[in-house]
Amino acid sequence: MPLTAATAAREILTGLHEVMARRGSAQAKLDRVVDLIAEAMKSEVCSIYLLRDSSLELFATHGLRKEAVHVTKLAMGQGLVGTIAAEGRILNLAEASTHPAFAYRPETGEEKFHSFAGVPIVRRENAIGVLAVQHADARRYEEVEIEALQTVAMVLSELIAGARLVDGSNRRRQRDGMVRLAGLKLVAGMARGTVVFHEPRVLVEHTVAEDIELERARVYSAFRKMREQIEHITREAEFGTAGEHAEILETYKMFAYDEGWSRRINEAIDSGLTAEAAIERVQQRTRARMLEIDDPLLKERMHDLEDLSNRLLRIVSGRLETAAKTGLNRDAVLIARNLGPAELLEYDRRRLKAVVLEEGSLTAHVTIVARAMGVPVIGRVPDIRHTAAEGDTILVDGDSGALVVRPSGPVSASFDARMAMSQKRRAEYVALRPFPPITRDGRRCTIMVNAGLAEDAEQLETVGADGIGLFRTEFQFLISATLPGRDSQLRLYRKVLDAAGDKPVVFRTVDIGGDKALPYLADEKDEAENPAMGWRALRLSLSRSTLMKAQARALIEAADRRVLRVMFPMISEPWEYEEARALFEEQVEWARAANRPAPARIEFGAMLEVPSLAEMLDQLLPRIDFLSIGTNDLTQFLFAADRADPRLAERYDWLSPAILRFLRRVAREAAAANVPVRVCGEMGGRPLEAMALIGLGINNFSITPAAVGAIKAMIRSLDADAVGARMEQLLAAPPRNMRKALADWAKRQGVVLG
Repeated sequence: MPLTAATAAREILTGLHEVMARRGSAQAKLDRVVDLIAEAMKSEVCSIYLLRDSSLELFATHGLRKEAVHVTKLAMGQGLVGTIAAEGRILNLAEASTHPAFAYRPETGEEKFHSFAGVPIVRRENAIGVLAVQHADARRYEEVEIEALQTVAMVLSELIAGARLVDGSNRRRQRDGMVRLAGLKLVAGMARGTVVFHEPRVLVEHTVAEDIELERARVYSAFRKMREQIEHITREAEFGTAGEHAEILETYKMFAYDEGWSRRINEAIDSGLTAEAAIERVQQRTRARMLEIDDPLLKERMHDLEDLSNRLLRIVSGRLETAAKTGLNRDAVLIARNLGPAELLEYDRRRLKAVVLEEGSLTAHVTIVARAMGVPVIGRVPDIRHTAAEGDTILVDGDSGALVVRPSGPVSASFDARMAMSQKRRAEYVALRPFPPITRDGRRCTIMVNAGLAEDAEQLETVGADGIGLFRTEFQFLISATLPGRDSQLRLYRKVLDAAGDKPVVFRTVDIGGDKALPYLADEKDEAENPAMGWRALRLSLSRSTLMKAQARALIEAADRRVLRVMFPMISEPWEYEEARALFEEQVEWARAANRPAPARIEFGAMLEVPSLAEMLDQLLPRIDFLSIGTNDLTQFLFAADRADPRLAERYDWLSPAILRFLRRVAREAAAANVPVRVCGEMGGRPLEAMALIGLGINNFSITPAAVGAIKAMIRSLDADAVGARMEQLLAAPPRNMRKALADWAKRQGVVLG
């Protein structure tokens, strides 16, 4: 054998190139190919099996009996050849008959051969055949011989696909049947769609190089660009520099600068492959090795290397666009390692049904935006990009954090039945759209929506909401690469107010910092721990008065003779509210003095998220026009339970007597001061919890648009006085399980809870 895999493969590829260029049938070419490989590798047998009619058919051979060609067939998973194709693995055996999958075929005359080596012939990540060699001597094949076989198999796949010799180059391997996976619930909802990768895989079309040095230069250039990208991501990553993300990036950098990896790609180019084919050839070898690894940590690192290979392939081929650029042509479930909020917004919302991430967290920017868009999201699914294939059917249950790839008929039917029930409920909710949310005993509630995108204001009539109770102005900051200027903010706020028409819009001043850190506002003194309780929201805005002044001026001009409703987040003491209000009032005076547009009047509100503010309501209430309770943050602060930590889910219960008593006290003080109270948060979007809030005297809600129908149905089936009396009884002597007690009462009363 030649000393290197490159020279061995180059010798065969030179002959292959000549064979492929000749005239003649595909059968004649493959007959010549097996002779060529056998001669170059000094092998007594060389055979090609191709996938046809769901079985692997002996299509060409040198060394076995010719009468076995097109006669010998093996099912996927049957025999050594079937195992290679089904599992995508390499077999290298000194004694073939000792392998548990060995299956003897007498018509081939192979009984005199002992050693066996085989590699899959892969097309679009799927095995379409097997290339195998055999020897009479019992010996394992050298590594260089195996690598030469892999290189030849790659070129063969191009010839085979071009001649249309197989019955399904897109066929999934048999082992890839239905797979159930679980992850972290990020955004609730159910969806069915086909798998679309955010960064589509590159299909290598041309494998044989015409100019080796040109291909080498292309790879060197791609490596430089990839390393620059990794360095940039490390510096600019939205998740900062601490934690598991930093470890992932360090692994990326380690592989990006790994000389062994680049050397193997270079050797593949030396063998006569194009830059793309060389990267893919090394990647195939990596995949084959991953199948032999039991160590989960090492396997994960191999996944990282495959991710980098995909990145390198995209750079060298010039195919850098995401799936958003090429467009979605059917209902899709987007698969990605991670995703930025701006990238998510590039997708067609009519076609994007769900998102599945290998990473992701409850507080990630993309999760916040997806929740506003009503797109179900599941995160922390580590194997999704290596389990699912482009075009696979996938079922996503964001309510339970589960998903099914390539579902079986019964599983698919069951999921569809649940989806149909959900759609039926939605249809019933749509029928309620024209009707106001009034309880059976005549109490008028208001149901507003939380929003963060200009398009959300255009949907108010569609969802039947009374207005926008919380417009998250920080969304514009989260999806922008630089700090949004006053003019861009002005355009957004004006567009929202115009779209809302006569319906009220409450703008929350920018709530950034903490777990919504922005790279362009980074501060080396920002805390790494407990970000929710850190330098964020109003605390940050007051310290950066130019930022808040710019936002105030944009809001003031956008209102232009209309009522401007503004609320300040994360207030812990009344003086913070006073300082923020004074800043706004100064900007109103500035606008009037400069003859700029100004609102007819401003209604100022405060968000109660920090428990300390409840102790100062007697000082605050006379100065505000409305009070909004942010139940998400408030509850985690009351219970000292991080809402992003799934281990604390059971301790984060909105129907705990402690939180209910707290909210009742706030509601009573606000009512005595004649100040309207609204709940902004997930608590108000859940029928049972919203029912309890009405029992506490809170009748105004700002919730996700998807929850409007369910809350309206609950309100219209409820007797407000009756639930008020029941809440008083339960809070006077709290039961062990408040949730069950309320649910049982609701059932007896005929309250619609979805």
